[in-house]
Amino acid sequence: QVQLVESGGGLVQAGESLELSCAASGRAFSSLAMGWFRQAPGKERESVAAVSRAGGNTLYADSVKGRFIISRNNAKNTLYLQMRSLKPEDTAVYYCAASRLRYSLNKSAYASWGQGTQVTVSS
Repeated sequence: QVQLVESGGGLVQAGESLELSCAASGRAFSSLAMGWFRQAPGKERESVAAVSRAGGNTLYADSVKGRFIISRNNAKNTLYLQMRSLKPEDTAVYYCAASRLRYSLNKSAYASWGQGTQVTVSS
């Protein structure tokens, strides 16, 4: 089992940047594919990005492609999400998640979830 703790959320204006972090403990971090997901009020949780175990392969939702970058530092057991050119529609609670399966944007592939961090983008 892996424990995940997100940080870095906050309130920013449209067009600004923010970086989220997810600290992992427990199971070997490098053995897990990782993903970021988000959930806005009244909406289903949706995928944002995913990264392979070694960090060499990534996937992005169309809505964030070209603006967000997912990365990981296996030596520090940490996952990151760099968010640029933020839009009001990016407002949501952001969750990191871990999977023993191949990296994917499918949230059903992820068994371990953090508690989430709020990102609010004002117009």
